[in-house]
Amino acid sequence: MQPRTPLRRLLGPAAATKLAALGLQTADDLLRHYPRRYVERGELTDLTELRPGEHVTVRAKVLRARERELRRTPRGKRRHLLQIEVGDSATGRLAMSFFNQHWLVKRLRPGTEAFFAGKVERFNQALQLTNPEVEDADDEDADAFAGGLRPLYPATKDMSSKRIGTAVRILLDTVPPEWPDPLPLQVRRSERLAPLTEALRLIHRPESWADVARARERFRYEEAFVLQTVLAQRRQAARALPATPRRAVAGGLLDAFDARLPFELTEGQRRIGGEIGADLAATHPMHRLLQGEVGSGKTVVALRAMLTVVDAGGQCALLAPTEVLAQQHLRSITAMLGPLAEGGLLGGDERGTRVVLLTGSQPAAPRREALLAAANGEAGVVVGTHALLQEHVDFRDLGLVVVDEQHRFGVEQRDALRAKGNAPPHVLVMTATPIPRTVAITVFGDLDVSTLEELPGGRPPITTHVVPAARPAWVERTWARVAEEAAAGHRAYVVCPRIGYGGDTDDGDGVDTADGGPIDSPDAANARRPPTAVLDVLPEVRGRFPGLVVEPMYGRMPSEDKDDVMRRFAAGGVQVLVATTVIEVGVDVPEATVMVVTDADRFGISQLHQLRGRVGRGSSAGLCLLFSEAPDGSPARARLDAVAATVDGFELSRLDLEQRREGDVLGAAQSGRRSSLRSLAVVRDEAVIRAARDAASELVEADPQLRAEPDLAAAVADLLDADRAGYLEKA
Repeated sequence: MQPRTPLRRLLGPAAATKLAALGLQTADDLLRHYPRRYVERGELTDLTELRPGEHVTVRAKVLRARERELRRTPRGKRRHLLQIEVGDSATGRLAMSFFNQHWLVKRLRPGTEAFFAGKVERFNQALQLTNPEVEDADDEDADAFAGGLRPLYPATKDMSSKRIGTAVRILLDTVPPEWPDPLPLQVRRSERLAPLTEALRLIHRPESWADVARARERFRYEEAFVLQTVLAQRRQAARALPATPRRAVAGGLLDAFDARLPFELTEGQRRIGGEIGADLAATHPMHRLLQGEVGSGKTVVALRAMLTVVDAGGQCALLAPTEVLAQQHLRSITAMLGPLAEGGLLGGDERGTRVVLLTGSQPAAPRREALLAAANGEAGVVVGTHALLQEHVDFRDLGLVVVDEQHRFGVEQRDALRAKGNAPPHVLVMTATPIPRTVAITVFGDLDVSTLEELPGGRPPITTHVVPAARPAWVERTWARVAEEAAAGHRAYVVCPRIGYGGDTDDGDGVDTADGGPIDSPDAANARRPPTAVLDVLPEVRGRFPGLVVEPMYGRMPSEDKDDVMRRFAAGGVQVLVATTVIEVGVDVPEATVMVVTDADRFGISQLHQLRGRVGRGSSAGLCLLFSEAPDGSPARARLDAVAATVDGFELSRLDLEQRREGDVLGAAQSGRRSSLRSLAVVRDEAVIRAARDAASELVEADPQLRAEPDLAAAVADLLDADRAGYLEKA
C-alpha cells in the first residue's frame, strides 16, 4: 500500500464510492481524515454543541420513549413511530424519531446508553435526529478501539463515523514502516515531533489525551511547514523574475503632488512610501500587500507609488471591483492631483499626466478615447473595473498594477491585467479589511506586507450602537437621529442585505453573493424570515421622511443612474441613500454622518466594520446604528456587541476569523473545494506558523527544488495539484 493507492483497491467499490462523498479517494486521504472529536468511555456528549446540518455521532442516555401507530398506508400497511428523548440536565436534550423500526422499542428503554449517528435537523424549534443509526454503548465489538477514547469522524448519511473508523483501522494495520514522511528528519528532531506513522496511530487510536495532543501538534506543524515551503519557493521565484526599475525622479510629478497636498503625511504613510519606492527601484517585480484601517490613507500611498512610476516613464492601472468604486477613485485622484491630472490638456500642468476611466458600461466615445490614451501612453493612470482585463485593452508600458479590495477578484482576472505589461509589472494589492499577522504570513506569505495602523490626525470618532427590534422606542429614536442629521445638512445611509427582487443579494456589480456575511447562519435570529431588501425598505424610509430626498443604490442599477445618484448624494441633492453593500468600500462622502444597518446580524463582523467606515469621514462624528432581532446571548448578538465595543479593525478581524471557517488558503474558496487546513488554525497557531516559515525558508534557500527531500517535494506537488498550481502561478 502506498499513499496514492485508490481506496477502491483497498476497501472495495461500495465503500470507496461512499467515502468519495467526503472527498476521500486514496489511502492517504482516508488516513488524513482525522477525528472531529473524541468521547471517553462512559462520557455523555454535550448536546448543546450540536448544530443543524451536522452529521454527528453522540453518546447519550435515553430519558423517555414513546411509541405510537401512524395512519395506515393506502394498502393497509401498519406504520409505527418511536420518539425518544436523550441527554440529561448537564449535557442538554435531543429528540429522536424512528419510523417503522418497532424492534428498537425494547432496545431503547429509558436508562439505556447508546451511540446515535445521523444528521441534526431543526423541527418545531428543537433539534432532532431522524432514523439515526444506533449502536449499544457497551458493545466493544462494534469498534475495536484501544484505550479509553473513541474517535468520532466527520461523516455522511451513507458513511457513519463507526464505518469510517472501521475503514481507517483496516488501513492502519497495513501501513508499512517506510510510509513517506513530508517532514525532513532534521526538522522533526529540532521540533521534537512524532514521525508520520506514529502520529497517524496516535490520532486514530489514542490511549490518552496526551496521545491526541502529540498527534495534533505534529499535524499542525506539518500543514504549516508544507504551506510555508510553497510560499518560500514562490518568493524565491519572484525574486528571479526581471522587471523594469521605476526610480523616483527629482522635481517630477511626485514632488509636485507632495507640494500641493493640504495635509502632512502620517509617519506610517512616509515609511510605507519608502518601502514601496525601494521595491519599485528593484530589478525584480514588487509584490506587496498594503492593508490598513478604513480611512488610514491607503489611496494616497498608492497614488504616490503610481506617480513614481509615471515619472519613470511607465503607466499604472488601478483595478477596482465595482463601477461605483472605480468612479470614486477617479474623482478622488483627479481632485488630489488637480491640474497635474490634465497633462497635455489646455490649462493642465506641464509636469502632469492624464487620468482616464475605463468601465464596461461607458458610452462609445469616452471609451474609445480612454482606450487610445492607454495604448499610446498619454494616460499615465488608467482606472477601471473588469473592463481593463479585456483583450483589446492595451498599454504602451504598464509598469504598476494596483488592485483594490483584492478579495473581490479571481486570480485569473488579476493575471490577465498583469500580462499586459512588456515586462512583469510591479504589483501593489490593497485591502481595507484588516488582516491579522498570522493570516498575512499564511495567506499572503509570498507578498511583502505593509500595514497602515494609524489614522490621519483630526478624524472624528465613530460611535456604534445595537438597536434591538423588540424595543420600539429605540427604533423610533434611531429614525429621529437620521432626521436630525439631515436637518443639520448631513447625509445618511440605510443599508440592507439584499436588493429585493428574486431574493438577490448584491456585491456591487450585479453578482449574487452572500457578501461575506453569515446570511445562511444557523443562528435562531436568522431562521425567522427573508432578509430586508432595498426595494422593500425604500418606500418605508420615504414615508418616514417626506421632506427629504431618498434614493436607492445597488449594483444592478444602470451605471449612469448609480453615478448620478452618488453625485447628487455627495452634493447634498440626496439626503438619504438606501443601499446594498455596494457602498461598502471606497465611497467617500465627508458629509455622511449616520448609517442604519437593517438586519445587521445578517452580516459578518469585518463587513460591518467596513460599512461603518463610510460615515464620519469629514469633520463631524459618525454614528452607526445596527438593527437586529437577535436575542441577547445569541452568537449573532455577540457579533454585533463586539462591533459596537471597538473600532479596532484588527481586533475585529481576529474575532471574525475565529468565528468562521478559514477556507482554503490556496484558493479553494474561489473554486469551491474543501479547505487545505485540517489541523492548523491561522489565528491560534501563530507560533507554529512562524517557526515553520523560518524553517521552510532556510530549507528552500539551500535546496530550492527540494531534491534532497523527495517526500516533501511530493507533498508540495500534492498540495499544488493542477488547479492550485495554476492558481498560484497567477496569484
